[in-house]
Amino acid sequence: MLQQTTVAAVVPFYERWMKRFPSVQKLAAAEESEVLALWQGLGYYRRARNLLTAAKKISSQRKGKFPCDYDGLRALPGVGDYTANAVLAFSRDQCVPVLDANVIRVVARLFNQHTPVDTARGLARVRSALVSLLPESGGHEFASALMELGALVCRAGRPDCLLCPVKECCAARHPEQLPRKAPKSPIKERAEYAAWVSDGKSILLQQAQARRWVGLWRLPPLISVPDDQPAAKLVFGIVRERVTLQVHPMTLRALGASGEPRQTFSLRGLDSVAIPSPHRRAIARMMAERHN
Repeated sequence: MLQQTTVAAVVPFYERWMKRFPSVQKLAAAEESEVLALWQGLGYYRRARNLLTAAKKISSQRKGKFPCDYDGLRALPGVGDYTANAVLAFSRDQCVPVLDANVIRVVARLFNQHTPVDTARGLARVRSALVSLLPESGGHEFASALMELGALVCRAGRPDCLLCPVKECCAARHPEQLPRKAPKSPIKERAEYAAWVSDGKSILLQQAQARRWVGLWRLPPLISVPDDQPAAKLVFGIVRERVTLQVHPMTLRALGASGEPRQTFSLRGLDSVAIPSPHRRAIARMMAERHN
């Protein structure tokens, strides 16, 4: 859950998740629809699917025993280098390089590294430097210390160098300018159109089969641009795009056929349906407009 999401945002989701799935076996026995419904609001739904697939793999192939080595962790879906090392450091107290954003920033400044850290070469240099700092024991404490140093003192843009406990070891002349990153591509503007097919008590939703939001229920997409003005409009961001979602009331007959599954849901029972956050907000806005 902490992959690309802040602790403050994750905590309530984590607590609900652990209450429903207190063990690997409980998660492995769950339906994907329930897992996605419990995850909605966190985004990046592939993480939820990876957790479910990993739980099934651990339950069926490892007799419910979670792997405790790097290779075993990396063999699980959705577990990369950072997550594997974080698990080893915090659950096994191993001295391994845990490279989150805070740690990368601290190390880049300590060693005055100017190679963009979001490139393979730059990240490799940071990793090599961090490995040279690893203690012989106390991996959990060391990883926590670096993360806290980056979060509270060696902050992005405005480091508090006067209070830094390792300032005498820092080689950065202008730490506020580090770490450097490669230029990002400009944010693209894109419009999406969706249909509102509802009798006031129920609503028609369509299950996405494409990579983004696969398995989630959303408002039926419209391929062609409608001639009428949208009844609701909202903007949301996804990766390097800013998407304007426009919702148009339509009849089922006017909507036409689709290659994706469609289903009618009660408007009062949508809390248990896995719906992408932008489409859930669009539904709420349409219901408010109808009420007004």
